[in-house]
Amino acid sequence: MTQPTVPLPPKLRRALELVYALEGVASARIWQWGDRIALGVRAGRAAAPAELLRRVEDAVSALREPGEVWDFGLLDDDIVPEAKPDELT
Repeated sequence: MTQPTVPLPPKLRRALELVYALEGVASARIWQWGDRIALGVRAGRAAAPAELLRRVEDAVSALREPGEVWDFGLLDDDIVPEAKPDELT
């Protein structure tokens, strides 16, 4: 049985749109806990991971609001364990 999908807030949906528009992004996931947002990407074969993360951060920089903490990282596989906000640092 699949769980019901909760629609993403517009800001998170826009962040994913911006990230998926970047060359080299194979997949992306986003999480939010209060004022913390975590964005993970999987690089395509031709993308350098460090460069891709820099471009992802640049692409979503306009969405950041004062007081928000954004964390960026690379996804290793399709199954990402649930993390608590204090585990993101």
